[in-house]
Amino acid sequence: MAIVMSGTEPGLCLTLSLSNFYANCKFSIRFLTRLNFKVEIPRVKFSIFINFKVNFLLINFLMTLLYPQRQRELQKLLQKLGLPDGISIRWELLELALTHPSVSGEANYEQLEFTGDAVVRLAAAELLMELYPQEKVGELATIRSVLVSDRTLAEIAEGYGLERYLLVSASAAGDITGKESRLADAFEAILAALYLSTHNLDLIRPWLDPEFKQRSEEIRKDPARHNYKDALQELTQVRYKILPEYRVFETHREHYHPDRFTAEVWLLGELKGNGTGRSKKAAEQAAAKVAFLALRELDVAQ
Repeated sequence: MAIVMSGTEPGLCLTLSLSNFYANCKFSIRFLTRLNFKVEIPRVKFSIFINFKVNFLLINFLMTLLYPQRQRELQKLLQKLGLPDGISIRWELLELALTHPSVSGEANYEQLEFTGDAVVRLAAAELLMELYPQEKVGELATIRSVLVSDRTLAEIAEGYGLERYLLVSASAAGDITGKESRLADAFEAILAALYLSTHNLDLIRPWLDPEFKQRSEEIRKDPARHNYKDALQELTQVRYKILPEYRVFETHREHYHPDRFTAEVWLLGELKGNGTGRSKKAAEQAAAKVAFLALRELDVAQ
């Protein structure tokens, strides 16, 4: 990227050239281009040409200058996470992390989500190793899979009010069935932005550890580990040497109805449980929970 400052009367004009600019600044550069950004400093007479990578201080300055309200919103989000003021943050990445693909097909959170998926798994793994150093690896992997699931991440994101900071088109925002994945994806992208700001977990673990710790304790107490379909499958394989059969019906035509689908679980020709949900997956989980708990109670009675 090139910044050209040319001395003119009555002031100094700052213009931005798009040659050799860097990918992590795409959003900011496009934003400046749309606004035809120009800064004038009165009564300055000189000319200078500088080539350099856009640094974090410049991005921070430009964000504050061009859309201060948005940066104040992002700062409030960081405060909710318990992060102190004045920390070094790559604001352009945080902005991208909160930009849904429906807003921009290129400048959005998808690539950050890819990195964030690895970051959240690392954060969960470190915590679980510290909490349960004697636990078997298979058990730790099971707990982690629940912690990093879309459902769990969306719950945490909703607890911090993440949705109000997410830039998303009206049509995408109206898709209630996609809300969980939107929140989970944006949450992972935020973790990536924080990680890439420091290249460690210092901005992540202080506030994420308590969330994961509470949930990991709940998961360990749950014999199904919060995944009733898998738990039911294991139980039926051991006891009956067969897999349960799921039958799913659309019981409500409304696309966003909370009980749009009804699922039944059949085993050896008998109905063992049913449940409802906004999606087929949710309905099957609800039905599997009923069946699993019923079979568990049967074990206790015997």
